[in-house]
Amino acid sequence: MRSPRAATAFASADNSDIVMETTNLILGLIFSSIGIGYFIYGRKQSNIVARYCGLALLLYPYLVTDTLTMVAVGIGLMVTPRFIEM
Repeated sequence: MRSPRAATAFASADNSDIVMETTNLILGLIFSSIGIGYFIYGRKQSNIVARYCGLALLLYPYLVTDTLTMVAVGIGLMVTPRFIEM
């Protein structure tokens, strides 16, 4: 049984927080999927930049909570192998 205090806190929850969490989950899934592709490509082609960008794309969604920052960092990591070659 819920306490009256918990019921009040639950009733006053803002739905925009739920939408932002869903957006971040979907963006994290998208960028992580792209990251696994970069990692596999980098491993097979011995391209160290693509491999490390793939690892970064896999891991950074766990660290970033802001949606715009997540998109900016993701796009930045996706275009990095295009301009840096080793």
